[in-house]
Amino acid sequence: MNIGEVAARSGVPAKTIRYYEEIGLIPPADRGSNNYRDYGTREVETLRFVQRARSLGFGVKEVAGLLELYRDRRRTSREVKRLAKQHIAEIERKIVELEAMRATLAELVERCHGDHRPDCPILADLAGEPR
Repeated sequence: MNIGEVAARSGVPAKTIRYYEEIGLIPPADRGSNNYRDYGTREVETLRFVQRARSLGFGVKEVAGLLELYRDRRRTSREVKRLAKQHIAEIERKIVELEAMRATLAELVERCHGDHRPDCPILADLAGEPR
């Protein structure tokens, strides 16, 4: 299978597949006699795994760890669960940060008249001007 077909079957763009190979997340594909990348069903499955993990917000390093666990038949589910719980904690931390950003921005929008006058609390805040 060429990279275009693997991209279509896995849902991962060809450019991203090349990037994953470059950073060592997935092994480089075998090359045919024409020097084109040649992939099999195993690579498609791996890319689907990576795509799903990335869609859940796991970073590239975390995905690499999950791939190692996926391939290790002697793994314990305890380790997989630990990684997933760590990721949930990180998501929850980000939610708190996003809610704080939203509250700040909502307060600035509320204070902005949004009319013909040039003064704007939003721009003043971004510029670090005192309130």
